[in-house]
Amino acid sequence: MRHLKAHRKLGRTTEHRISMLRNLATSLINSREDRIVTTLPKAKELRPFIEKAITLSRHAASLEGNGSEARGVHLRRQAAAFFHAGNYQRATLTRRGQTPPPRSAGVAALRRLFDELGERYKDRPGGYTRIIKMGRRSGDGAELAIIELVDNARDQGAKASSRKRAAGSKKTKATETKTTEAAPEEKGAGESEE
Repeated sequence: MRHLKAHRKLGRTTEHRISMLRNLATSLINSREDRIVTTLPKAKELRPFIEKAITLSRHAASLEGNGSEARGVHLRRQAAAFFHAGNYQRATLTRRGQTPPPRSAGVAALRRLFDELGERYKDRPGGYTRIIKMGRRSGDGAELAIIELVDNARDQGAKASSRKRAAGSKKTKATETKTTEAAPEEKGAGESEE
């Protein structure tokens, strides 16, 4: 029986696996194209991991009323567990006259998650990611996949272009029907004159 064996171990210890999932989640949230390329088992493990964090940001975006600020801070702290923390020794490493080291990518990912993605997925009840299989890697034969966030800029552009094409085809169909309707009338008029 497979009771309590829901996830893949990915050939790593627990600490290594959680750290790897945090790194992948940070990379996915911070990527410009809203997509990363990884192996298929890693992508399948990342999907529920990152969707829980996005759900927390979505709940924070829809907060209203009394105590919403405290609840928002609580949700942000819960979501911070899905990313690596910032630099712990930031203050001790900074000396007078030196610029402080930049915050880690996890802090930037958390900021983008709550500022941008929470609003983007405010009305979406789930299914924030999409996995696209790419085939096998030439070096070791591992199956590669793209995991991406849905409703990104490419998706919006594709929807807009398909709407334009559909509107254009409707216009061409309308002009075709007008010409086909006009053509029999002309023939009929020409025949009656003869």
